[in-house]
Amino acid sequence: MTQPLLSVKNLTIDYIGEEKDFRAVDNVSFDVAPGEVFGLAGESGCGKSTIAFAISRLHKPPALIRKESRIMLAGRDVLDLDPKTLAAFRWREVAMVFQSAMNSLNPVLRIEDQFYDVLHTHKGMTKAQARERTAEMLRLVDIAPDRMRNYPHQFSGGMRQRIVIAICMALDPKLVVMDEPTTALDVVVQREILQRINELRKQFGFSVLFITHDLGLMVQFCDRIGIMLQGKLVEQNDAEAIYKTPQHEYTRKLWASFPSLHGGVLL
Repeated sequence: MTQPLLSVKNLTIDYIGEEKDFRAVDNVSFDVAPGEVFGLAGESGCGKSTIAFAISRLHKPPALIRKESRIMLAGRDVLDLDPKTLAAFRWREVAMVFQSAMNSLNPVLRIEDQFYDVLHTHKGMTKAQARERTAEMLRLVDIAPDRMRNYPHQFSGGMRQRIVIAICMALDPKLVVMDEPTTALDVVVQREILQRINELRKQFGFSVLFITHDLGLMVQFCDRIGIMLQGKLVEQNDAEAIYKTPQHEYTRKLWASFPSLHGGVLL
């Protein structure tokens, strides 16, 4: 059996309050194999993004990851990394695509400067070397390299998201975490971006943790899927099984919430 690239075990995360704590993630465990696309689906507030942030150690107080939790990536426990090692770990080992590209791109910096920031920090590249790598990565996501001198506001929403993906790919990470990367985009652009991600994954061999509330979109894109409900992982299976033979009542209700083209409900 293939050793998992990412192994999340007993992940428990609380938000500490003055009067009582709120458990956002409750004893969640799952694995992601090398080259696999694993999806986390569920309604807003179920804990999906909290898990995504935990994998890169992006949480700040009042969030607290409990001591029984384990997040292993390529044999290393992410929760044991010291600050210097953690800084090197981010982007190089795990990259993250957020829901809104404009929250990831600095509006007052040209695109080439944002690539340079990542490439110089992690690989010590000169501006000339970074510019060459930037051109290479922009071509991969079908954006003309001569546009690296533009600012984020000069691109469409779909192009900005592809730029963020290109920045994520620049350091050849082992895992790319995508937290609802297509939510604000129309369905045509969604399809184009997911197709491009899939092509890049096959070319470079990285794994994807794909997070969304859109179960229909997820079934088309993912190899396996986990269903989240109130902080718990209530079901996980192959994408086809989640679609055709869902086992948990909540999964069946998620499918039933999709309107049918012929009237009534799906299930």
